[in-house]
Amino acid sequence: MKTNQDTFVIIMAGGVGSRFWPYSRKSQPKQFLDVLGVGKSLLQLTYHRFLNLCRKENIYIVSNEAYYDLIKEQLPDLTDEQILLEPNRRNTAPCIAYASYKIASKYPNATTIVTPADHAIFMEGEFTRTCQIALDFVKSENKLVTIGIKPSRPETGYGYIQYKQETDGEIKKVKTFTEKPQIELAKAFFDSGDFVWNAGIFIWKAKDINEAFEMFLPEISETFSAISTHYYKEGEKEKIAWAYARTKSISIDYGIMEKADNVYVVPGEFGWSDLGSWNSLHEYHDKDNNGNVIDGNVMLYNINDCIVRSPKEKLVVVQGLEGYLVADCDDVLMICKKDDEKKIRSIVNDVKSEKGERYI
Repeated sequence: MKTNQDTFVIIMAGGVGSRFWPYSRKSQPKQFLDVLGVGKSLLQLTYHRFLNLCRKENIYIVSNEAYYDLIKEQLPDLTDEQILLEPNRRNTAPCIAYASYKIASKYPNATTIVTPADHAIFMEGEFTRTCQIALDFVKSENKLVTIGIKPSRPETGYGYIQYKQETDGEIKKVKTFTEKPQIELAKAFFDSGDFVWNAGIFIWKAKDINEAFEMFLPEISETFSAISTHYYKEGEKEKIAWAYARTKSISIDYGIMEKADNVYVVPGEFGWSDLGSWNSLHEYHDKDNNGNVIDGNVMLYNINDCIVRSPKEKLVVVQGLEGYLVADCDDVLMICKKDDEKKIRSIVNDVKSEKGERYI
């Protein structure tokens, strides 16, 4: 597919991936890991996926200052201008504002795709086609588009987007956003046929999302527009530190998408997973005859529906488990129910408070 010089990609890569602990650590979160076992990190897979839609010079990474070296190591083609470093984590709205105001200051006609760095997409041709539909739509009108995933099951771990069924074509007018629902509501959403999962992938013109910031998040707009003359210059880092000190933490969904009336969704089916938990990794990985996902030098006895990850140099023997995670990573061994995401988060918090940051 021919790429467009006005198409830019903003990859959000600043998360800590705590739900994949202890494999994902603060020093090297899951976006920098080869989670799928394909020889590339999730960040590298995301970067290469978008080369079908834009020039490599037009791909920007927004991440935390601590991950600069990892980004340069994994994506050596990037210039420092393309690596936007946040001094503090402030959720998705400030992250997107920083990139959008910076790009618009130099490329006023830019159309941007915003995407997380740590999602898996297994049908990349269909994904590219879906993005192109959205790109063509927003170039001629002031519209904010999000990519939705047609649900395959009632799922309580994702947010949902309801669209107006009477909307013709592949682009649908958004009706409502709903945060992660309880199971009964998730079943109702699934059965209705007019809800999609919220993938957190957005497409719009830079000037249009900046206008939305002005309308719905004026403090953020004023902050990032006030330093517009410093983007792409030597003093940008100091000005961004100033901006983040004055910026609240808020998501783009809550801050803008749930409030704007020009929001549309393109429902897609391209083998998507946010890989948000060990259980989601189990769902998409190849399994043995007993439903186990194995990565390591492992011997199993009467094991079903488990994930076992361990260093290749260590022999791990597991007997008599069903539905468990056995993760032996560096200086931490964790054995727990793989589908109890809330418990894993609680464990991480307990380790941090009782054992210190060294294990996080």
